[in-house]
Amino acid sequence: MNYLGIDVGSVSTDLIIIDDNMKVIEKLYLKTKGKPINAVQQGLKILKNKYDGIEIKAAGTTGSGRNIASTLIGADAVKNEITAHAIAALQFDKNVRTIIEIGGQDSKIITMKNGVVSDFAMNTVCAAGTGSFLDRQAERLCIPIEEFGDYALKATNSIRIAGRCAVFAESDMIHKQQLGYNESEIIKGLCDALVRNYLTNVGKGKEIVQKVFFQGGVAANKGMKAAFENALGFEIVVPEHYNMMGAIGAALIAKSAVKKSGSTKFKGFDLANSLFESKSFECEGCSNKCEVVRIIENEAAIGCFGDRCGKYSNALQVSENLLV
Repeated sequence: MNYLGIDVGSVSTDLIIIDDNMKVIEKLYLKTKGKPINAVQQGLKILKNKYDGIEIKAAGTTGSGRNIASTLIGADAVKNEITAHAIAALQFDKNVRTIIEIGGQDSKIITMKNGVVSDFAMNTVCAAGTGSFLDRQAERLCIPIEEFGDYALKATNSIRIAGRCAVFAESDMIHKQQLGYNESEIIKGLCDALVRNYLTNVGKGKEIVQKVFFQGGVAANKGMKAAFENALGFEIVVPEHYNMMGAIGAALIAKSAVKKSGSTKFKGFDLANSLFESKSFECEGCSNKCEVVRIIENEAAIGCFGDRCGKYSNALQVSENLLV
């Protein structure tokens, strides 16, 4: 049996298919580019072309775009990133106590006790230390992002970089370049600064206990991993599918949901050929003046978001139930 997980983030949209033995059948990393509907459809099209006829027993969504993705595909489960990342990590290693997760636009810390999330924190205010910021610095230095961490490991000295703000960090890096410091020292200094920023902001007041998993796209950066280990004083683990843990968690949650319900709501890979569009309008029903978004598939409304009272989304749900 196979299960589909989709993690729709601000930077990337990740799709994964796993089987009952936790074997990863397929994983896709796609750029969201501000168009989550297009990204999900593109992923489904790729999967359809490669696995036409494969049976998906359950499908789940997570990430900032989880609700819209759920509406598109007919998800069996919709969960936040905290839960998805924790469930995936525990599936691979029951001894995980802390998860450091840094993605394209935000960062998180998750602590667990007895296999249950006990605390968490997120940073969505500043991009310093996230994947998009590191991509920008690699591009500015004309260094492939895949090699960015290797430069940090080459350095014998760490230059002090202001890491509390993305703007200040970049200007400080430029200043250090103008003073003649080499790229490796500057990059190592940047990694150390971003880790300090993470621990004093996202990790403030949190007890970081071993075993620690480092998840999210930034976990591929060897310089960031080394900086965390130097700051914490012990080894942290980068799991094999570090950049797909949210999607894996979504698939596992959906698997459990279908086990209880008995059947999946997943619409199938043919969704890749559907015509989706979104239309927004301002509701005049009350003083809230909610900005409502209606998702349309092949000229039929399939979902509404943004109405605080549920005037449109609830009405749509009722009409769907009448058709069942």
